[in-house]
Amino acid sequence: MTALSVTTWPALGREFFPGVLACAVVAAAATFLSQHYGAPVMLFALMLGMAMNFLSAEGPCKPGIEFTSRQVLRWGVALLGLRITAAQVVALGWHPVLLVVVSVALTIGVSMLVAKLMGFDVLFGLLSGGATAICGASAALALAAALPAHPQKERATLFTVVGISALSTLTMIVYPMIARSLGLDAPTAGIFLGATIHDVAQVVGAGYGMSQEIGDVATLVKLVRVAMLLPVIMFAVTLTRATGRAGHGPRPPLLPWFAVGFAALVALNSTGWLPKAVAATGTDVSSWFLVASIAGIGMKTQLRELVTVGLKPVALMVGETVFITALVLAMLRVMHS
Repeated sequence: MTALSVTTWPALGREFFPGVLACAVVAAAATFLSQHYGAPVMLFALMLGMAMNFLSAEGPCKPGIEFTSRQVLRWGVALLGLRITAAQVVALGWHPVLLVVVSVALTIGVSMLVAKLMGFDVLFGLLSGGATAICGASAALALAAALPAHPQKERATLFTVVGISALSTLTMIVYPMIARSLGLDAPTAGIFLGATIHDVAQVVGAGYGMSQEIGDVATLVKLVRVAMLLPVIMFAVTLTRATGRAGHGPRPPLLPWFAVGFAALVALNSTGWLPKAVAATGTDVSSWFLVASIAGIGMKTQLRELVTVGLKPVALMVGETVFITALVLAMLRVMHS
């Protein structure tokens, strides 16, 4: 069996190579455009991918695009663990950590409830609420990888990534102005930005755009939110198992392998044994994998399908963003009273 599996590797490589290469080229183009024009790289990857969706039709690229949008995505999520150490969380203190835990839990819970009241699948509320509460597009992709297959899942994932990327860019511009208008001191402003802006890159841009101190605090708080990805993935899998939503095949594991990998890399990175260059390289590889996978998802999606979603999902995601922002500001006020 082992010999057979080894001999199939070159064949699998030839099968996947055209599609993987196409996703890599789109990822490189999206990265170039993002660096030169300042827009979210995930958004560029989605748009370029959708413009090349003819590649996902029957042809040599189809298997590789499928592989990239599923398996490469999972590797990218696992490697996110290299961004976090236990020491970073401890150094932050328990107040900001409590604020993050409460805001993430309440935002996801309220999102699921409101999604159900609006007539959506409750898992769409989990997907969009998790993206809003944790780390934007990366969280959306991670949760989508953990949720069971569904005819509408990729469409919902794509819409969530598009919406969350646009909202993240908007909050990166608006929230520093809110922090200044409220007269927040540097540590409080950093906590506010790190606990509310969706994507890591936008948190970094907003925080360091105000000051070095605010940027440091904001980035650290944001990484605590990223660490919440593991328990939320566990919750998502438990929910689908408990409600019989996992499909007719074998029940998925309580912890998907990429979630175990995420936790293991956090633990390894926390020991201090891992050279900083290795951790930095792993983080870069994670970013590339996630951008390539979202390019693949874009290639598999028809733009006309995205246009038909209507205004209700937009209203839900905007409401989630407003909710977590108001909640964080209220909790900061209580903590400082």
